[in-house]
Amino acid sequence: MFKDRRIIVGITGSIAAYKAIELVSSLKKKGADVYCIMTKSAQKFLTPLTLRTLSQNPVITEMFAEPQLWNVEHVGLAEAADLIMVVPATANIIAKVCYGLADDFLSTTIMATKAPVLLAPAMNHQMYWNPIVQENIASLKQRGYLFVGPGSGDLACGARGQGRLIELEVILGKAEELLFQDKPLQGKKVLVTAGPTREPLDPVRFLTNRSSGRMGYAVAKQAYLLGAEVLLISGPTEIQPFPGVKCLRIETAQEMYQAVLAHAEDCQIIIKTAAVADYRPKSRSAEKIKKRSGGLVLELTNNPDILAELGKKKKEQILVGFAAETEKMLSFAAEKAAQKNLDFIVANDITQEGAGFAGDTNIVSLVFPAGEIKNLGKMSKDDVAKLILQEVIKIMGEKEW
Repeated sequence: MFKDRRIIVGITGSIAAYKAIELVSSLKKKGADVYCIMTKSAQKFLTPLTLRTLSQNPVITEMFAEPQLWNVEHVGLAEAADLIMVVPATANIIAKVCYGLADDFLSTTIMATKAPVLLAPAMNHQMYWNPIVQENIASLKQRGYLFVGPGSGDLACGARGQGRLIELEVILGKAEELLFQDKPLQGKKVLVTAGPTREPLDPVRFLTNRSSGRMGYAVAKQAYLLGAEVLLISGPTEIQPFPGVKCLRIETAQEMYQAVLAHAEDCQIIIKTAAVADYRPKSRSAEKIKKRSGGLVLELTNNPDILAELGKKKKEQILVGFAAETEKMLSFAAEKAAQKNLDFIVANDITQEGAGFAGDTNIVSLVFPAGEIKNLGKMSKDDVAKLILQEVIKIMGEKEW
């Protein structure tokens, strides 16, 4: 999404200015063409050399400096930008933009651009809640300027409250949302399940699997970027959902069954990526099971088949399943797609390098009930998610939604 996009990062005089280093580095890694503009105050906290090295572009620090690349500087830079991000944004720059003051390069560029402008405030909490600052922010929002944050917590001044720069992951998520222009899922509700489930044996131990949840979180993110209202029902994982994705966390297969069935009827698209345990212990010990001689026999019972239940209840919905296999992947997946009334199933052989749990890549095949198979090569889970949703959008067209 950031690849080949021209993004201007404005840095102002806040102690949080140092976080622009990580922001610029992340944008470059994602393929963006980054130009940095620093106010005089920002240069008290951070050197232009650092940002020039990371962005691999000249850093603009003076209004009337000799242009190094005339075609992309001054008004030309404002016209060429896909997005302007002010990180951090002080009360001073917010006031300047609100009142149309253009007395330095950053404020001039903001005044001259037609690109979206995203401001991430960072300041003392009392300053942030000052009625003048709040009025300026409200006025800019009415005019179409966008804000993300601030966060709450310990501030550089020693106080605690709302005013610190929001996490960079949230800022990047909002920027990615702004750059995603095509919204074919606008107005649609999408339910995604992700992660493993845990089936407790006693207060200490549980049965689970190796699912990390990354594939499901990637699908939820891409669905949201395509305009959908997304509910992610997730088993235990340390991954944080993409900003804007509503997340409901559960632990056991039965909890997931109840949560999915409670929300499925309101959703037009359901994508079940979760690795739900097929079995659970028939009984759960209230106390920790002690080690004993002679071994231990566990009696298991079936968990509900969530995907099969959704297939029975399916009406005009699009229902997509996942199948992680170690043998006969395509035949097992085709059988599952037909039996469970799926629009298609995403199958992967977890024995292949780059296709298993926990990694950032996947190798999948899309298997359709009529027998069609689309084999996808090794790619990032984000790219797999994009292709899955492309198929969903194609099916939407066939249903004439």
